Amino acid sequence: MTAEPVHPPHRLLMGPGPITADPRVLRAMSAALVGQYDPVMTEYMAETQELYREVFRTRNAATLLVDGTSRAGIEAALVSLVSPGDRVLVPIFGRFGFLLQEIAERCGAEVHTIEREWGTVFPPEEVIAALDEVRPTLLALVHGDTSTTLAQPLAEIGAACRERGVLFYTDVTASLGGNEFETDAWGVDAATAGLQKCLAGPSGSSPITLSDRALAVIEARKSIEAGIRDADSQVVAHPIRSNYFDLGQILDYWGPKRLNHHTEATSMLYAARECARLLVDETMEAAVARHALHGGAMAAGLSGLGLELFGDQAHRMNNVIGVVIPEGVEGEAVRGALLADYAIEIGTSFGPLHGRIWRIGVMGYNARRDTVLTTLAALEQVLRRAGAAVPAGGGVDGALEYYGSVL
Repeated sequence: MTAEPVHPPHRLLMGPGPITADPRVLRAMSAALVGQYDPVMTEYMAETQELYREVFRTRNAATLLVDGTSRAGIEAALVSLVSPGDRVLVPIFGRFGFLLQEIAERCGAEVHTIEREWGTVFPPEEVIAALDEVRPTLLALVHGDTSTTLAQPLAEIGAACRERGVLFYTDVTASLGGNEFETDAWGVDAATAGLQKCLAGPSGSSPITLSDRALAVIEARKSIEAGIRDADSQVVAHPIRSNYFDLGQILDYWGPKRLNHHTEATSMLYAARECARLLVDETMEAAVARHALHGGAMAAGLSGLGLELFGDQAHRMNNVIGVVIPEGVEGEAVRGALLADYAIEIGTSFGPLHGRIWRIGVMGYNARRDTVLTTLAALEQVLRRAGAAVPAGGGVDGALEYYGSVL
């Protein structure tokens, strides 16, 4: 077989993720490799930890990276915090709540769920009532679920978990960096993310932060593998059920011991560090405001085209908008034409929403005025050719009016 060098076509990725990575992140990834214990490498690791403390809005010492996609971070958190037989509560309002349920079940947990219709979120009191009924060891709850485009309010829930002695884990893959999120102020014990959405990087590294309460659970379950333990190493009868995702050992690798667990994915570390550096330089408040501005303009432009926005708009994430596919329009044909004719990608959805809505992302490097206006102008033309009656210039006009009203 003769293969040509990789030369992907130009794309403007305006779906729910992955998105177009910031060129500065891609440049960082091309930097030379160094050894995993080179002083430069360990300094980069320490800097990355400090940067992500600012991104997560936390003082947690246990803030680091899990090598792998955002799902790797989810699995690491749950397999390390949940022992077989533990009771876990999972409120589900979209696809990724079902993912948390499945992973918790694979950890051997006794999983209890409550559900809301896709397109809505839970009133905090409903989750709190379920805490009192189920009395779980851990609550696992998605913050922003891209399948429905909605963000679940968390602040009251975190406080209720603390009052009841329940560990609180949340998946912030889709929301971190583009929506308000406060690890410490909201009482979150564990949170995991990915780079490929508001953090403006490629998929492949999962930032994670852990409270002292979560850390105590992990430390009690830590068991050092035979090939690297010494006489003083901790060994337990029932260790964390994954070696790769064992946060007890991963924390020793990132900590002062530098106890070998795996070889850090160097280029992904560079990427994750640059993603956080750019956000911290911008400030988290400004990054959230930028996503709110351009996400709001996209929503206004879609409404200007006469399209119906999906879900409870009071709880829509800043960075992704669900839009109902107009009657008589073939959703996949529109997506295909946008990609073929304009090199713009937007997303479909899953489960009960598949074929019913498109999902349009405005996040990370693509949370900009030009990307919003370009996408709306292209979508108008494709919709018109597909037979939809859309107002001429309605999308761009709607977005520009929004910008004018808030700037």
